[in-house]
Amino acid sequence: MSEYPEPLYLGIAKRRRFSRFRAWVLFAVPLAAILFQVYVPLFFQYGSYLDLPLIVTVYFSVTRRQPIGGILIGAGIGLVQDSLSHQPLGLFGITKTLCGYVSASLGTRFEAEHGAVRFALGFVFFVLHQLAYWFLRGVLLGQAVDPEILRTLLLALLNGAVTPPLFYLFDKLKTEG
Repeated sequence: MSEYPEPLYLGIAKRRRFSRFRAWVLFAVPLAAILFQVYVPLFFQYGSYLDLPLIVTVYFSVTRRQPIGGILIGAGIGLVQDSLSHQPLGLFGITKTLCGYVSASLGTRFEAEHGAVRFALGFVFFVLHQLAYWFLRGVLLGQAVDPEILRTLLLALLNGAVTPPLFYLFDKLKTEG
C-alpha cells in the first residue's frame, strides 16, 4: 500500500519520462541550426544575434532529461560549430557542453512547457553561455575580454523571445510513446 492515490502516482511517472525523437530529427535539427549560425551571418549580419545551436542544445537537453545525454548533445553541437567557425577549436564545445549538462539537470527538476519558463531558459542560458565563453577566452587563451554587458543582456532578451516559438516547433517533431 502506498500513501499516494494511484492517479497521482501515474501522473508523476508519466510526467518524468523523457521525450523521444526520430533519429533524423536528432541529426537534422542541430545541423540546420549550426549551418544557420555559420552561413546566414555571411549574407545577413543580424543573423549572428541568434544562437540557434545553443537553443537546440537547451531544448534537446531539457526534454531528454538525462545529464549525460545533455553533455553529449552539447559537446557534439559545440564541436561541430567550432569546426565550422573561425573561433579556436573547443570554446563552443566546452560552453555548449556546460549548458547541455545544466539544462538536462534542470529538466529532471521541472517541466518546461510554459512559455515564460521557455523564455527564461533562453535568456538564462544565453547569459551563462556568454559568461563561460568570456571566462574560457580569458583563462585558456589569455585574451583580453570586453564583456559588453548591455549588449549581452539585449541579445539574451532576443534569444529568450525566440526560444518559446522554436520550442513549440520542436515539440511538433516528438514521437509518441
